Formats: sequence, structure tokens, C-alpha cells
Amino acid sequence: MNTVFGIFPKPDPLKSSSQVYDLKTRLDWGEPGLTIIDIRDRNDFNESHITGAISLPLPELIQRVRQVLEPNRDIYVYGNTDTESAAAAEVLRQAGYASVASLRGGVAAWKAVGFPVERGMVA
Repeated sequence: MNTVFGIFPKPDPLKSSSQVYDLKTRLDWGEPGLTIIDIRDRNDFNESHITGAISLPLPELIQRVRQVLEPNRDIYVYGNTDTESAAAAEVLRQAGYASVASLRGGVAAWKAVGFPVERGMVA
């Protein structure tokens, strides 16, 4: 952790492969410049997803991400597996999104440590 004015802890910068604690720290800090993308299908998303995540299923990812996000945005992406998340993160990087993190463990890891999830259609 970095500190601001030597007093307040500031979250570390985005890493290409991040743990759920990294994302939660940034959210608790109140960083407005990040987006969480759930690349799973909409049924899985509607069942439960990380609070604040948007649904951009993998087959639609590149087409839709360009419609909704600027390339300088910090992005955390997760899917059903770490391999799927890492592949989606790489696709986003190749499309010009430089600050992309693959969230290890996805929503399962998020729920396992008791972080909040949402249910239902949020996009």
C-alpha cells in the first residue's frame, strides 16, 4: 500500500492478475475510475455477480466494451475460470485497453471471503 500525505493508505496500482482483496481495497478506497466486467453468460450473471459488475458475455465482449468504456479505464474482468478471465483480459489489452486485470477466482472467490454480491439483471 502507498500512502497519501503519509496518513491514509492508498491501494496499490492495478496488477494484470489480481486477487479479490486487491479489487475490494480499491472499491473501499472509493476509486471511481474502474469497471468490473463479468464475462459469464447472462444466466450466471443473474444468479449472482460482484456488486457493481456489468455483464458483457465473452462472445459480445469486444463489440460491446467499445460502446461503453473509454480505453483509459481500469478494468477488472472475471469469468467462470481463471483461464477464461486471463484470456478475456488479454483480448481487451490487444483491443487497446491498457489497464486490465484478470480477477483470480472470480465471483466464487469473492463470495468465499464474504464480499457483497448482487442478484438479478444489472447491466
